[in-house]
Amino acid sequence: MRDTSDIAEPVDIPPQFTGPARPYPGGDPYADYRTAPFAFDVLPDLADRRLGGAVTAANDEFFADRENLLVPGPARFDPELFGHKGKIMDGWETRRRRGTAAAPHPAPGDHDWALVRLGVPGVVHGIVVDTAHFRGNHPESVAVEATALPGTPSPEELLAPDAPWTTLVPRTPVGGHAANGFAVAVRERFTHLRLAQYPDGGIARLRVHGEPVPDLAWLGALGTFDLAALENGGHVEDSSDRFFSSALNSIHPGRSLRMDGGWETRRRRDRGHDWVRYRLTGQAVLRAVEIDTGCYKGNAPGWADVHVLDATTGADPADRTTGWTPLLPRTRLQPDTVHRFLLDGAPTATHVRVDIHPDGGLARLRVHGSLTAEALSRKPGDGS
Repeated sequence: MRDTSDIAEPVDIPPQFTGPARPYPGGDPYADYRTAPFAFDVLPDLADRRLGGAVTAANDEFFADRENLLVPGPARFDPELFGHKGKIMDGWETRRRRGTAAAPHPAPGDHDWALVRLGVPGVVHGIVVDTAHFRGNHPESVAVEATALPGTPSPEELLAPDAPWTTLVPRTPVGGHAANGFAVAVRERFTHLRLAQYPDGGIARLRVHGEPVPDLAWLGALGTFDLAALENGGHVEDSSDRFFSSALNSIHPGRSLRMDGGWETRRRRDRGHDWVRYRLTGQAVLRAVEIDTGCYKGNAPGWADVHVLDATTGADPADRTTGWTPLLPRTRLQPDTVHRFLLDGAPTATHVRVDIHPDGGLARLRVHGSLTAEALSRKPGDGS
């Protein structure tokens, strides 16, 4: 991941890019890509395929498959790549709509749509409809709706007349070869989105940034689970460094399979150390901690220590000097290894901070425990 320290402060209202981009001029296809910092993109992508997100249905995907919308990483472009249907694009692309002989153009409300199941249900703060490499074949405008349905609804159930949909992004013009960002004001928990593009065209990627809100009844039934996991409502609130990769990676599902699959800091040239602060699913009793340095062989931290804090007492997690209780003393770490620590008599906590000494890579953090009765009784969307 590129260093973001020299980028301008994110804007609260994302800029709007409209109209087509210039034809591909050759060379770096991203050289004329239109984008800007967004205040919400520090939050995890709730639709991330790695979290279980999926595009479950679309009315048309003639030129390019709907599943491409949620592929991790930026869209790729090969100017020489063609198939029997035409240019092969890394995104979702529908055929050109037609009217009638008397009125050959699409009607004003004609559009294509795709249904997206969020990998992690939650509160959406911002959406990016990325039209990278779709320069003159992007939609004129887009709209996004959301719903919250229990269980695993089918596309037919989602499209039923009585399904309750809420507008997150009203129909809005977008630009070609651009990151079209939209801040979302609705603060409700959703499980599915419906993306509409008017009248047709191509969208490379869809990113849905927000706060995970898990099913507390399910977690309560499990008893002990990973309280830091993104899929269970855990979150990275802050970290000292994200030069090579984001600390959010450290709470993704499964083990890291590559060095860029975890959190890695730059090499320190001072006498300090790096750290990351996690907000747990809720107030919990902790039972065990795993620190995984998988795939970090010559760049694993030398040591780590762990502290916890209970924000329900009024303590401020952002204050690193007060309110924190040592949980694990400074402990030697091995490269490319899962380190497991059983906890006895650990205090209740809502936050965990891991300090690594002096720098390096942390692939995964797992904090196993059980929610307190107070945490299980809170309503979805309430704070810890």
